[in-house]
Amino acid sequence: MDYEGFKKEIYELTKIDLNSYKERQMKRRIDSLIAKHKFDGYASYVRAIKSDKELFEDFVNYLTINVSEFYRNPDQWKNLENEIYPYLINTFGRQLKIWSAACSTGDEPYSLVMTLSKFLPLNNIKIIATDIDKQVLELAKAGLYSKKSVENLPKEYIDKYMTKVGEKNYKVNDEVKRCVEFRQHNLLKDDYPTNCDMIVCRNVVIYFTDEAKNKIYKNFNNSLKKDGILFVGSTEQIINYRDLNYSSVKSFFYKKE
Repeated sequence: MDYEGFKKEIYELTKIDLNSYKERQMKRRIDSLIAKHKFDGYASYVRAIKSDKELFEDFVNYLTINVSEFYRNPDQWKNLENEIYPYLINTFGRQLKIWSAACSTGDEPYSLVMTLSKFLPLNNIKIIATDIDKQVLELAKAGLYSKKSVENLPKEYIDKYMTKVGEKNYKVNDEVKRCVEFRQHNLLKDDYPTNCDMIVCRNVVIYFTDEAKNKIYKNFNNSLKKDGILFVGSTEQIINYRDLNYSSVKSFFYKKE
């Protein structure tokens, strides 16, 4: 079996389309995973992940890029607090629909809850948080994080919404957890939530081809209400935003026209 055959088998098995990833980078990662598990090629590896649930979960987990931390790129979060949240509340009211797409281990949706709590009571906050990877969603629901994960988070939020566990870990309090609904979702295949006031998708789309990126940004646009906001990562300025029906509000923040 060659890599083309492998991609077809994986799509049948997982509905993950490896054609949407940058080929050289993804093939290299998969080849090293197969070698690590001491399989002699794609065919034997596919047979193994079909019959071994743990190996299958390990493979899906390996495909996803989970580099996550609370309040990543603090200046952007300050812009969110100082300008974007007041704009959203002023435009859409106090029951906001916010989607954290490709949320990884949950650091981002929990950061959204904590920062939004300056403007709204917790029982008014509901974040939809999605990721393709079941394992990271389980970690997200558990809400236990290392000291390093929370080092950028302002102390006021740590003191108010987290509990220290031992010397090196912090747990998100249940009142914050209740504000987030975690769901499994594939950005390249599944239906998107509708009527969102804001979508946050950061440091994920860089791993996709230009064609897949444009498709995702168009789908986000369809998911947003008119004048809704898309918040992207610090390496993901959308050069052709006008073609995709956005205007630029501020660096990394785009408004649906």
